[in-house]
Amino acid sequence: MRDNVILWWILTAFFALVGVIYTGWHILATPDDNFAMRIEWVGTTALFFAAFMGAMIAFYLDRTHNAQGGELPEDILTSDIDDGDPELGEFSPWSWWPLVLAASAGVFVVGLAVGHFLLPIGLAIFVVAIVGWVYEYYRGNFAR
Repeated sequence: MRDNVILWWILTAFFALVGVIYTGWHILATPDDNFAMRIEWVGTTALFFAAFMGAMIAFYLDRTHNAQGGELPEDILTSDIDDGDPELGEFSPWSWWPLVLAASAGVFVVGLAVGHFLLPIGLAIFVVAIVGWVYEYYRGNFAR
């Protein structure tokens, strides 16, 4: 992960440097007396925002790396699968409720785009899917 942090800081420096060069080059190439008209605002803004976004990602990755206490087994290329934490959670590979939940979101979004009469239908399917997914271990073959 440390390599990713360094890569993002390099990309941040690259975009900042290119932004400075781009802005300076356009100022020198434009023969106008008004200084604000000599700057090409779209490209300059895009390059500096790209540098800013790269800095945000680099900062986040650096803070995450420091918070987790170094390299995780998933980040080391020579580690085995069983070196990581074996308990990742409890998942139901037989569950159909996530599919129903996605379908309800699809019906709701289509209702936003096509006709508002589909919005309550999508919302009703959403409520049924959430209740079914939460309570799937309390009824049927997998009840506890």
